Parts: sequence; C-alpha cells; structure tokens
Amino acid sequence: MSASAAENPPAGHPAAESPAAELPAGAVDRLVRAAERDLPALEERRRLGAETMAEITAAGFLRHFVAREFGGTAGTFSALLDASATVGRTCPSTAWCATLFAAHGRLASYLPAEGRQALWGSSPDVPIATAIMPPRGRAVPVPGGWLLSGRWDTASGVDHADWLLLASRTGAPDRPEHRILAVPRADWTVLDSWRSLGMRGTGSHAVEVAEVFVPERLSVTMADLAHPVAADAARCHRVPVQLAGTLMFAAPVAGAAEGALDAWRAAAVTPRPVRSAASDQALSESSAQIAAARLLLERAARRADRDEVTPLLVAENRRDAVTAVRWCAAAVDRLFHAAGSHVHCDGSPFQRYWRDITTAATHGALGPAGAAAEYADTVLGPPGPDGR
Repeated sequence: MSASAAENPPAGHPAAESPAAELPAGAVDRLVRAAERDLPALEERRRLGAETMAEITAAGFLRHFVAREFGGTAGTFSALLDASATVGRTCPSTAWCATLFAAHGRLASYLPAEGRQALWGSSPDVPIATAIMPPRGRAVPVPGGWLLSGRWDTASGVDHADWLLLASRTGAPDRPEHRILAVPRADWTVLDSWRSLGMRGTGSHAVEVAEVFVPERLSVTMADLAHPVAADAARCHRVPVQLAGTLMFAAPVAGAAEGALDAWRAAAVTPRPVRSAASDQALSESSAQIAAARLLLERAARRADRDEVTPLLVAENRRDAVTAVRWCAAAVDRLFHAAGSHVHCDGSPFQRYWRDITTAATHGALGPAGAAAEYADTVLGPPGPDGR
C-alpha cells in the first residue's frame, strides 16, 4: 500500500511530505486499459503506442519524482511501487517504461539548478530515458563542458524520450569519474536494435551520439547521487539514489508475476479444471513466493520513504529487491513447467508473462552477486587481502 494512503503520518513526518493525489488510482486504471488495448500490437512494434505513452504522462509517472518547484509531485516510493505493480499485472513492458520514466526524473533532479531549469522550465511532464550503466562512449573535456560521442546499447522507452541521460568516464586516469550527461532529443540517434525474448514493448534500443557539446549545467557524477539534492529537499531527493534504485526495476516484475499467476489460474480452469499433485504444489508454492516478494518490496519502499538512511538500510533494500525478483522469476518458471503444452503457444498470455519476467530478471541492476557482496560487506566488513 502507498505511504500516503496507509497510515496518515503526522505533519512533519517524512512520509507526510508527498501529496495524497500522487499517481491517482483512476488515472492508473485508464493507463491499464490503454495498455491492454495496446497489447496485440506491442510486441511486433517493439515500443509503446502513442495512446499508452499519453496515459503514462496523464497518470503522473513523468512528474512523480520531479521537484514541486517545477510542478512535480516529489512523490513516494510506496506509491510508485503500487502503481507500477498495478500496470505490470496487465503489461510488464508498459510498467517497466512508466516506472523508469519516473526514476529517471529522480536521477535528473541531481543536475545543477540551471540544468533542472533546462529540463523542466516549461513542464514537469518530460520523458527522460537513460543509458548510464556501464559508462560508455567518450567525453572529452572542453571549456564549459564536454564533447560527447559514442554508442550506448540499451535505453528503455527512448523512442518517446525528450532527453537522454548518458554515462561516460571522465577525470584523471588515476581518479576516474562515472559522469552522467543530459542530452536533448535533437542530439542523438535511435538505432533499431531491440530484438529480445521478452520485454519487447520497452523499445530498449541502442543510441548513438556523433559529437555534441554538453555544458557543465547538464552533468553530474554518479558519486553525487549519494548525497541530498539540498538540505531542504523533499524526502525522495534527500535519500541516496542507491537506496531505492533496485526497487525501481523490481516493481514491474512483482506486478508481472501477479499477472502471470492470474493467467495460469485462468488457463488451469478453462475449459475445465485440470488438477494433479504436481500442479497443486506448484500453485501453492508459487503463489506464496509471489506474495512474499510483494511484501519484501513494500517493506523496502516504506523504509525508503521513512527510515533513517544508513549503509545497512541501503544494502538491505538492494538485497530485498533482488531477492523479490528472484522469487518472482522462480515462481513463474515453476508454474510454466507445471502447465500444459498450451502455454508454449504464441498468443498464450502466460507465455508472454514468463518471457517478460525471465528477461527482466537478467537486468544488470538485479544481479544477485553484487547485492550479496554489498550486504556482506556492510554486515561483516570487507574481505581482507587474502579474500577472507
């Protein structure tokens, strides 16, 4: 449940900072209906349709983490989790893009004040795509900024974006910086490259930049994202990006797993119930695992909205988001193997969910090894020179 709707925290509490109308349920429901209408053409087109994108904007995803001074919501992580999972239950690709558009607004909020004005001076509803992990391309320092060029492999939703955040290495060889640079639509080319098993509708194409000048006001380093935008900023801009970064990728997967469970149940009772001990066990274990994953993510979102930020909290939230995705993927894979051959056919809703979740779970931000190492380092201390 969202923080704004759940407990009515007292004035002054961090959870009370966000307006109650963030991502309103009626607007999210309209987005769900638009996404459902878009499903027949989505995978072949390999990007969201115009109507779906318009409803993402109308629902408030683009402005969700934009500062209020620009007309944004400066919203909560809990509300975004709820809305993302609701959309993901129908269309994981739509939920993925909507959630990342929101998250990218939070990243761009760390740009210098003049850069934020350049993005949101006219409207808070600016679609922003990113390709920031790993850093690629070449950023050559010049007076007042950088000359940026290169190719970046995946940028979800880039066909609909007005701005693109790209990352490249800058700084001295002995002190390299992971630098993020904001580039307007006219300065990049979308390459028609997205051919994927799942998440086909995300349009996560490669992009190419010939050589463009990026001024200092449109740049920030990854290290800067660990610090508050300003001491008096809203909660979502005071916590380090790493606290909820993984949660943004996990939220659509949680909704997709719930949608997959719905689709599996529907297939199991049509035209008549098909039961076996194996399928009963798969249903029981997988439904519990999907529910547990959602609870983990809800706790992580609440902590991001409210709790004192510590290195342990950051590590726990990353651990929990990665674990939730692994549980969702395992649960849906178990259901896939317990279903009949009909789910392997083109046009099977369950097959689409299985492909989408299997693909999303392989995203680099959701890798278990990095999350495990961060958590172990926080709890046990970093390993010594001998690796122990």
